[in-house]
Order: sequence, then C-alpha cells, then structure tokens
Amino acid sequence: MNDADLTGAQWRKSTRSNNQGDCVEVAFLGDGGAAVRDSKDQGSGSVLRYTASEWTAFLGGVKDGEFDRP
Repeated sequence: MNDADLTGAQWRKSTRSNNQGDCVEVAFLGDGGAAVRDSKDQGSGSVLRYTASEWTAFLGGVKDGEFDRP
C-alpha cells in the first residue's frame, strides 16, 4: 500500500526518536487499525496496514515482552 491511499492520515513519531531518521511513524485509522511507515520515506515508501485485531495483538505482544531480545 502506498502512502497516497492514506490522504489526511495524521502520522505520529515517537518522542524518543532521534534526528537521524531511524524511526517509524504510526497513523491510527478510523476503523481501529493502524498504518506504519519508515519516517525517512514519507510519501514515497511502502506503508504497512494492520487491522484493529492485528494491531491489538501486536500491542499485547509488546506489553507482554514477546519481542524482547534474550
């Protein structure tokens, strides 16, 4: 999916992001889902789109430490 499909989306970048461009941005969608993109590719790169249930499962995994490095 290209960014053009998300006209009007409000993208958010973490307040912990640095200025080197190694960040991701998230836009919350009206259907409860979310879109994610690389901040340095604004408008020209790919966008990953998640349904509401996929996004909820991802956040649950983050909170539970599922993605922590050993």
